[in-house]
Amino acid sequence: MEIAVTAWRFGTGGKASELARQAVIAESMGFHSFWLPENHFTGPTAIPAPLMLLAGVAAQTERIGLGTTSLLLPIRHPIATAEEVAVLDRMSGGRVILGIGRGFQPAMFTAFDVPVADKRKLFKAHLTTMLAAWRGEPVAFHDGEPVLLAPLPVQQPHPPIWVAAFGPLALKQAGSLELPYLASPMETESVLVENYNTHRAALAEPNPVVPLMRTVFVSKDRATLSRVRDQLGTETRRSPAKDVDDWAIVGDPEQVAARIQSYRASTGMTHLIARGRISGVEEDEQISSLELLLAIARDA
Repeated sequence: MEIAVTAWRFGTGGKASELARQAVIAESMGFHSFWLPENHFTGPTAIPAPLMLLAGVAAQTERIGLGTTSLLLPIRHPIATAEEVAVLDRMSGGRVILGIGRGFQPAMFTAFDVPVADKRKLFKAHLTTMLAAWRGEPVAFHDGEPVLLAPLPVQQPHPPIWVAAFGPLALKQAGSLELPYLASPMETESVLVENYNTHRAALAEPNPVVPLMRTVFVSKDRATLSRVRDQLGTETRRSPAKDVDDWAIVGDPEQVAARIQSYRASTGMTHLIARGRISGVEEDEQISSLELLLAIARDA
């Protein structure tokens, strides 16, 4: 099982240097990959252009994978996006993992003048265009001559693509595209089992990649764990989950190891993306948690 990590601080005022610093730490610790989400119009925590920020991260790192938890295709031009992904893959030496999605914020679709009802259709159409461009197929013809994407990605025919999906139709669409399903960090384990079953049923062939994103915090200190649980409890009230343990993995090393084994058994998880954005957790506490997580993974 591979262990990845998201940025644990997002309120960086758009400074790639702060995100790069976190990625350098994650790389030195031995994490598989470093992930950024995409979100718009959320004030100081907004990340509207994750590929641009990951380019800054790429310049400061050498080995760690660079992932987007959900690059939103319906609001983007597919050829421009295909070019940007290819450039990032080139400049990073082939380290991109492209998580893609449709988006769900009504205000975002209004701002980008994209009808919400068209998001699934646009997602598929844009992805189809991007895949063809990466294969070297003409993106257009001008004066009878083919127009070809350049440069192409290092990873051929394209970087790994994982699909963030919500709801049965989106899950079936991800399966019909023969792409891995990247699960939400807020859904319960029982819902995830149903989702993975729906996704697998839509696959023509089994897919060996089963990524899962969970909020993770590990500590040997009971007071620290209690404080983190209390903080996460405020997020639980805004989710369909009834308890922190329904959607987060929080505990001492033995408890966390047991929860990871449970997820592996129930979902077939092959990649755990540890979401570390927890309000009130200091960086030394976050790094200590990540060190304990990696030790658990090595012993698994």
